[in-house]
Amino acid sequence: MSKVSTFIGVIILIFTILCSNVFAGPTFVDKYDVTTDETTPTGIIFNPEGTRMYVTGIDKDRIRQYTLSVAFDVTSTITLERSRLIDSVENRPQDIKFNSDGTVIFVLGTENDGVARWSLSTPYDINTLTVADSTYTSIGGNPRGFDFNNDGTKMFILDGSQEQVEEYKLTTPYNPDTKILSKTLSTAKGSSFHQGLGFSPDGLKMYVVKGAKAGSPGNSFNNILEYNLTTSFDIATATLNGTYTTSHSSNEYIAGIAFNNDGSKMYHINFNADEIREYTLTCAYGIISCIDQTKDKDTVGNAEAQAELSKKFMQSTSIPVLNRMEWLRRNKNSINLTNQNIKFQFSNTMLNSIKNSFVTPAALNKNNLEDFIPEGWSSWSEGNISIGRTGDTNKSSRKKNNTTGVTIGADKKVSKNKLYGVALRFGNDDVDVGNLGNILDMNAYSLTLYGTLPQGKSNFLDSLIGVSTFQTDIVSANGDNKLNGERDGDQIFGSLKIRKTIKKNKFNLTPTAKIDLGYTLLSEYTEKGSDALKLKFDEQKIKTVITSVGMIFDNSIDIERGVLKPNAHLEYNADISSSSESKFYYAADTSKSYVISNVNDSNHNIRLNLGIDLIKDNGWSFKSNYERNQNETGYSDTLYIGATYISANDSEYALALDGEKTFVNYTKNINGFDLKFDSNYSLFKEVPDYGANIQISRIF
Repeated sequence: MSKVSTFIGVIILIFTILCSNVFAGPTFVDKYDVTTDETTPTGIIFNPEGTRMYVTGIDKDRIRQYTLSVAFDVTSTITLERSRLIDSVENRPQDIKFNSDGTVIFVLGTENDGVARWSLSTPYDINTLTVADSTYTSIGGNPRGFDFNNDGTKMFILDGSQEQVEEYKLTTPYNPDTKILSKTLSTAKGSSFHQGLGFSPDGLKMYVVKGAKAGSPGNSFNNILEYNLTTSFDIATATLNGTYTTSHSSNEYIAGIAFNNDGSKMYHINFNADEIREYTLTCAYGIISCIDQTKDKDTVGNAEAQAELSKKFMQSTSIPVLNRMEWLRRNKNSINLTNQNIKFQFSNTMLNSIKNSFVTPAALNKNNLEDFIPEGWSSWSEGNISIGRTGDTNKSSRKKNNTTGVTIGADKKVSKNKLYGVALRFGNDDVDVGNLGNILDMNAYSLTLYGTLPQGKSNFLDSLIGVSTFQTDIVSANGDNKLNGERDGDQIFGSLKIRKTIKKNKFNLTPTAKIDLGYTLLSEYTEKGSDALKLKFDEQKIKTVITSVGMIFDNSIDIERGVLKPNAHLEYNADISSSSESKFYYAADTSKSYVISNVNDSNHNIRLNLGIDLIKDNGWSFKSNYERNQNETGYSDTLYIGATYISANDSEYALALDGEKTFVNYTKNINGFDLKFDSNYSLFKEVPDYGANIQISRIF
């Protein structure tokens, strides 16, 4: 082979590789002719389901409502369902829009240069429109297109005479009468005329339609300008991303713009041929390029929440184990080191089944515990309920977190101050991200080995190492679409805590220092749902390093037939973890990757824990801890609470919590039979909800 042919072959190969990653623009599908109904159509929109299409135009001055036999498909059977003449209000309608629930319809026109609106008693049905009941708001200029943001607090007008987009604040949502002009954006000028305006649902893309002018025919003048916005629905952050020029066998005059509910299809009007034209898009709302989801606050918040959950579960696992070792030191002179805290009732199916599997009859608790716990070992459990919130930032949406968990463990004292043990934890976290329905639901399991070693008379070294596995069900909202994903995770973690106790009578002052280390591997996953919207996420590695210094205060107060032990723990945490990256692609276009950086970035927080132990000589044991974690952007509140009583006559009492309800349980063994009485009472409802039941059982 000659050098020339080799060189040409290399050039062709490079060209092929480069071309394979070129973004594929809109692909024309088909058209629907509305000539018999409207000879100069200008505006188009669909209902959210795509089963109805609405068209208006300047020739007949009507709003027309069509039904589609196949949603968003102009090749399906399309039937004119309704037609309403509005020339008494506006006889040059240019564009048409609805409010968020379809109960108000808006028409923009150039006869009076303003916006008319009507209420609809039946959403998205113009048959319930009374023409005379319109409200009109003057805009001025030469308005040719308009749109609203998602909650109707902003209105955008495309002014043809000024060749600019105008952004208005609406003090009352979807009420143009309350408009306040806040910003303007000059659009690209030329021989075209402004004829349409639209946004993607997340407000990160804006589209301006420019059609050929009369006297300046030619498809080269028919352009759709795509703008990228770094801040949702803020035209001050808009930059021109590119221009798409339509093609047609004959001259077009284009106007209006609309999309289907997942952005996989685009529609515009050709009022030269009086037709609706349909295109398919490679990815959602991608005329020039796909939406950069790294700018979407909900997507960023979702990625942050996944990283935060892995870190949170690591700490939620460590804290009960460290609490156990602190409890043992406060009660080292107690004969019974079994510490069964609150028997929680969980609404989460996984946690409730685990809880049930560890609830044994009073007979077994009293007589056959050695069947479950080796001789010389003490069992313990701890449940927790936590609620938290992280506020909105300039890059991510706010997050609300609810956590429930139960830790079950056993340990053995080797000497007076030395012990080792093992613990199992089962936890569930629910996180709501933003306000559109983004949800994370994580079920996690961990196994921890722990021990405490004395370093002198009053110095101790507490250590633990553990492994976790978890699965997260993820719901991502995009406009009216919900995408689902499942992501697995594995984790190894450890904690080392040094403490020194300074005693003064029965009061103890204990300075502490701690380091938490963790490594988490999140699996790759691809969302399920709309092909144009779904994202594919790469495997993600998260390294966690958290250092802490703190002070523990506790005291012993002798009371009648028992002891009361108040305690407090103040701790400063510095999260010095290296940042993690969340890398993803559009499943329909993997040629371009997107990266959300600094997902697991460092932060600082204060942890305050206030608690009390009450141990009675008659078998009662009560423990309660309230914990507050506060950082720069959010907080979490955690409640640890428990009460047990094991009497000498095979009876057991327990307190339980389940959301808004409290439960009191009583179990007694009578000649091998377990008699169980349960009662519940609603804490917060205006109308109390209570109940009771009796159960008799026996194990053979």
